[in-house]
Parts: sequence; C-alpha cells; structure tokens
Amino acid sequence: MEIIAKIQTDFPTKFGIPRQSGLVESLKGVITFEPKYRNPQGVYGLDGYSYIWLLWSFSENHREGWSATVKPPRLGGNKRMGVFATRSPFRPNDIGLSCVKLERVVLDEKNGPMLYVAGVDLMDQTPIYDIKPYIPFTDSHPDAKGGFSDAVKDYELEVSFPAHLLAHFPEEKREAVIYVLKQDPRPAYQRDETRRYGVDFAGFDVRFHVKGQVLTVCELEERASGMIFR
Repeated sequence: MEIIAKIQTDFPTKFGIPRQSGLVESLKGVITFEPKYRNPQGVYGLDGYSYIWLLWSFSENHREGWSATVKPPRLGGNKRMGVFATRSPFRPNDIGLSCVKLERVVLDEKNGPMLYVAGVDLMDQTPIYDIKPYIPFTDSHPDAKGGFSDAVKDYELEVSFPAHLLAHFPEEKREAVIYVLKQDPRPAYQRDETRRYGVDFAGFDVRFHVKGQVLTVCELEERASGMIFR
C-alpha cells in the first residue's frame, strides 16, 4: 500500500492521544495529500459528507510478531481480550481506523486539496493509506452491542487545571487539552498517585498527577522557549 496523505495534529508523540476517534471533537487536524495524490478531482463530492473514515498506519508501533491477546487500557491493563475484539495498536498489521468529522475541504494553491477534520486520535504526521466517506444509512447501527467497551464508555477523570496555567494555552486549544486529560492519558498499568506524568500537546508539556479520580495539572513547559510555568 502507498501512503496517500499525512495529517497534522497537536500531538508530537503518541502519549496522551485519545484511545478512540470522536471522543474529543475539539481536537483538530489537517490532512495534506502526498504530491502524487494532490489532484483536486480526487476529492470531488467529498464536501457533501459530514464524516470520513481514515485508514492509517500505527507508524510508531514497531514489534516482532504478534500476540493473540492484549490488555485493553480501559479494563485496567490487567485483563486480556482477543486482539480482534479490541482496537489495540498491537496487531498483525499496523493499520488504524478512525472516523472523524469533516469540517471543510480547501483547495490550496501549493498543497492541493486539504481536509480540515475534528475528533482526531492520530499523532502528528501519521501516514494515511486511504480516505472513505462515512455513509449514515450503512455505517450507523444504533442498536449494535458494544462488547466490553459498553461498560467503560463513560469513564472520565475530573480535571483540575489552575486558571493561571490554562491561560498560557491559546484560547482555541483550552477545551481540547482539558478533554484530553479527562480521558486519563496514563498507561493502564500505572496508578502511582505520587508519580508525575506529562502530555506533549500543542507546543506544551502538560505535567500532572492523579489522585483517585482527580487529575491535577501542576506545571507547564513551553517547548519553543523552554519556559516553565507553575
């Protein structure tokens, strides 16, 4: 398969990215096609859809072989399920699937068609293999069973983000960073209340600790300047 496009997002690393697309709709992305695929005719009619499917590569997951079972984070990282019953990135083939909101299609003079999307769960510069429209009358199944995910779909942390720290974020990024933290970015196996974690998001290292169900932001580092805010 050939890479047809790449996406720009606010996540330079995979840590902290929501585990599913659509969980944080305020997370934005811009898809730019590779030079070979910048023909505007390729996206003709796409602006008639509200959502699109992305097929992409787990480009940062490099491992030999595969395992028939994995430990889903939402089950605490201590219960195994079949890999094909999960959306784990550790699969026989490194293919990801995301459904994102298509906000607009822009025909750029230099880069050709550019797709502005929301609800992303991809790292910056993730390679994309294919783009397909989401078709409501075939893709939506409201009465479908959700397996073990139904039991954990409403899981969120309470976020305490001091106003003087949040003020350093661009206003349009504030809602997104709070919802990213609500999704509990910690590895499933790590529940040490004394440990400090950090999520690299939108040019900041957001440092926090978690006690019980409350996540408290304690420090920011601005990547460009190296300035630390407490």
